Amino acid sequence: MRLRPMLRWLIKLRSSPRAIAGGLGLGTLIAFTPTFGVQLILAVVSATLLNVNRPAAMVPVWITNPVTIAPIYSFNYWIGSRLWSGPPLSEVSQLFVDIGQTMTRLEFWNIRDQFLAILHMGREILIPLVLGSLAIGAVAGLLVYILTLKLLSIFFSRRARKHILDSLKTPRSGLSGQNRKDPDKHKR
Repeated sequence: MRLRPMLRWLIKLRSSPRAIAGGLGLGTLIAFTPTFGVQLILAVVSATLLNVNRPAAMVPVWITNPVTIAPIYSFNYWIGSRLWSGPPLSEVSQLFVDIGQTMTRLEFWNIRDQFLAILHMGREILIPLVLGSLAIGAVAGLLVYILTLKLLSIFFSRRARKHILDSLKTPRSGLSGQNRKDPDKHKR
């Protein structure tokens, strides 16, 4: 993935740097939660409630997809199992692979079946998964927020400085340099 087109897209969003960074951070948090199938809806509703940029919140939820669900959920489960005991990771990771394969066969708009596939894991797997997902999502979301806010603030301040410098360079009267009266010309 190229970084420059993503940055250009972010800059074109009509919002403050804080709202854009907040949307990306929120979307990253949601992307790591086991809410596959309803993540996009959660991102839009949460972004609206928290008054952050909705398009920016929607982009990161695509991190979790049928291909990446097994490694992401396995890692999140492993972190969560340090906080709450559950079945061994070797057993659970195959379940996540199976869920990812099930998701590839479902239609995009079949949200109910996608979400039910996650809920059918059982409490002994779901609790460590949710805990690990919230921990990883919170850390990743906070890092994305801080990094994005810093980058956008730098960019917007540079653009504002350039805008000011450009406005100082252009004549205010709108006349070209030859047609303007030189006040010192008559003193010579």
